[in-house]
Amino acid sequence: MNRILINYLLSSFLKTIFKVILIFYSFGIILNLFEEIEFFKNIDTTILTPITLTALYIPNMLIKLFPFIIFISSMWFLLHLRNSKDLLTLKVFGYSNFKIFFILATTSFIFGWIILFAVNPITSSMVKYYEKTKSKYSRDVDHLVAVNKNGLWIKEYINNNYRIVSADTSKTNILKNIKIFNLDDNYNLIEIVNAKTADISKTDWVLNDVTFSSFKDGISEEISEKKYVIQSKYDYIKITSIFKNFDAMSFVDLLLNYKELQNKGYNKTYLDQNLNSLLSLPFFLFLMTGLASILTMNTLKKSNNSTFIIVGLITCVAVYYFKDLSFALGQANRISLSLAAWVPVVTIGLFTSIGVLQINEK
Repeated sequence: MNRILINYLLSSFLKTIFKVILIFYSFGIILNLFEEIEFFKNIDTTILTPITLTALYIPNMLIKLFPFIIFISSMWFLLHLRNSKDLLTLKVFGYSNFKIFFILATTSFIFGWIILFAVNPITSSMVKYYEKTKSKYSRDVDHLVAVNKNGLWIKEYINNNYRIVSADTSKTNILKNIKIFNLDDNYNLIEIVNAKTADISKTDWVLNDVTFSSFKDGISEEISEKKYVIQSKYDYIKITSIFKNFDAMSFVDLLLNYKELQNKGYNKTYLDQNLNSLLSLPFFLFLMTGLASILTMNTLKKSNNSTFIIVGLITCVAVYYFKDLSFALGQANRISLSLAAWVPVVTIGLFTSIGVLQINEK
């Protein structure tokens, strides 16, 4: 009988999780598809391309949202369990609130590790393919950043003119050997700007040892300046976030190739942040199941589900912004980025441990 009851709990809980995943996936497809269609609207391609890219991108997004998927799934399942009187039946057979919580939370915890080692490598490969496919069409877009063996290349459309920038790649916010081609709206060359270095820590780039070669009526004219400031749509952080996308890097990659990734120029701080953020996922899922248990298992009375829907939404929003605040503090150097990934887990863990003890007494 004990095995039958556990099988019932696990199978029903997993079915609920997959239902919620399917709902989130469907909403993700609908919302992201509009963005992809907007990107491809002026490009000669079929509707199948944005649909395929959307289908590849959404699974990675779902992993980021999985704590909330688990929370909603847990609430949905526990409300059904309580309103159908199955919770009372389980109590008759000796299942306390704590035991039910522990079975579901442990399932979520194991599910988290399966995601990290089995699902995340697949979704990372999907993101890589998504980026490669989309980059093939980026030549038709006004703004483009690319990094290859020839260095950094940037294409911008500013003040009704095109700008193409080439420079040596750098691990810091200082670029070297910069060459800027300014072109008019018809791609006619107006000016070439050469600079030895450029500080790109802000969108106002500061160029040093600058030489201007302007072209008017077929006549070349050169001017030199020590410093010159140009405005760009990109700064160092934005550029590095574009060509160093951690979504294309799996948890297994981070574990096995940590040193190699550092040698390639990946920032150690952000590598640690991503590693700890992924590592905290199973614990986050465990605790989100605990939060759902606290909200739904405090009584055996049948109640209106709309109240729990509102409370659940408020809880999701509160947890999301608390997690966002933690990472904001990390990026502002108030706490380390590695610690920022664990602060929400520890805080929710303390709250959940108190709440679980209270529902176990009921």
